[in-house]
Amino acid sequence: MELLNNIWNALTTPNECLINILSIPFTIIETTLLMFLFISILDIKSNYKNKILYISVISIISILSNFLLTSPFNLIINYTFMIIFIHLLFKTNVFKTIIAFIIPIIIFALIGMFIMNPYLAIANISFDSLSTIPLYRITYVFLQYIIAFAIYIFFRKKHLSLKIFDEIDKKNKKIIYANLIFGIFTLLIEAVITVYYIDNLPLIITFLSFLSMLAYFAISIYSLTRVMKLASTTQKLQNAEEYNKTLSILHDNVRGFKHDFDNIVTTIGGYVKTNDIEGLKKYYVQLEDDCQKVNNLYVLNPKLINNPGVYSLLTTKYHEAEEKGIKVNMSLLLDLSKLNMKIYEFTRVLGILLDNAIDASSECKEKLVNIIFRDDAKNHRQLIIVENTYKDKNVDTEKIFNKGFTGKENHTGLGLWEVRKILNKSKNLNLHTTKNEKYFSQQIEIYY
Repeated sequence: MELLNNIWNALTTPNECLINILSIPFTIIETTLLMFLFISILDIKSNYKNKILYISVISIISILSNFLLTSPFNLIINYTFMIIFIHLLFKTNVFKTIIAFIIPIIIFALIGMFIMNPYLAIANISFDSLSTIPLYRITYVFLQYIIAFAIYIFFRKKHLSLKIFDEIDKKNKKIIYANLIFGIFTLLIEAVITVYYIDNLPLIITFLSFLSMLAYFAISIYSLTRVMKLASTTQKLQNAEEYNKTLSILHDNVRGFKHDFDNIVTTIGGYVKTNDIEGLKKYYVQLEDDCQKVNNLYVLNPKLINNPGVYSLLTTKYHEAEEKGIKVNMSLLLDLSKLNMKIYEFTRVLGILLDNAIDASSECKEKLVNIIFRDDAKNHRQLIIVENTYKDKNVDTEKIFNKGFTGKENHTGLGLWEVRKILNKSKNLNLHTTKNEKYFSQQIEIYY
């Protein structure tokens, strides 16, 4: 009985030592909830090993810094390591890393604003009692965690996620940064007011403050979503224009082919009747060129090239090559929606390789560029091959990647140097460069 009384006294009277001990499991639980929130809300792919490693390392760092350092230095250390480990373990870009760090903290801040004043009023205690008496502290913290966990379950069950952050341009990134900075500044002011004046603030004021902050973030996210949808719609309209242009060319080619069909059959019949196999072979090669052109135009279809950015790039480069009299052969045996590489970086690399291929083949007597997309499931990789005819047979396949190296006037020589920089940042990417008597070939290898 005496033991129970001692425990009860420890829980219901100010006890700084017990509060510090309780901060250890609280830190582990909070780190876990924060991780679950940003993974779910931003739809970040992760495995069990990365999750456990993140929780373990961040919890240990947070516990040590909280015991060894005073505020705000402990928070600076904690937040710095959170950002670093989100970026390293979950392979997010800098922008998405910052968003993943900020959103859960904002959620916890809003939860705190929402429940603190009502909790103090219901428990009939002061803020000092909440900070120093373990029983009140445990109840309040677990109430926070339950609400945060409910938000996580809601996002997970409804399959909701802010995928708009995956592909976003620099202009919209600046708008988001400005919103977040303003929002965090406002939250800090609210936190200071809460700490110093919570005992004097009426419940209705706290509730209205929470509603205004919630409305601010809800409207910001809604506005951003609308802006991103507008940008996506604009991209789709541009792709539709490109596709209509392709369909118009395809229609003209098919009409011309249909118009000449009888003549084609008659010509083939003439070669067959005279047993002129060599003449038939030459004629077939010429006929095959026209058929291949129609086939390429068929491949330039947004349903087949199922990524708007890649589709826009390929149609633009195809028509650019056609204007220079370059024959482009295209083969698509890859689902671009499952490309295991960031689309922004992929289009940059592909655009540079296509520009180089078009420039090199334009100098040749036989102007030819082949573009091949295929999945090499046996070796767990996706292959994108760009090969072209070329004039300079002595080109060094290593020196071309050096900064400033170029064989043409008015060129900076930065294209392939930028390509190598992008590829070196990721462990699953490789570029294999080869040449033979006819083709100069660049093969992008994306491992999964």
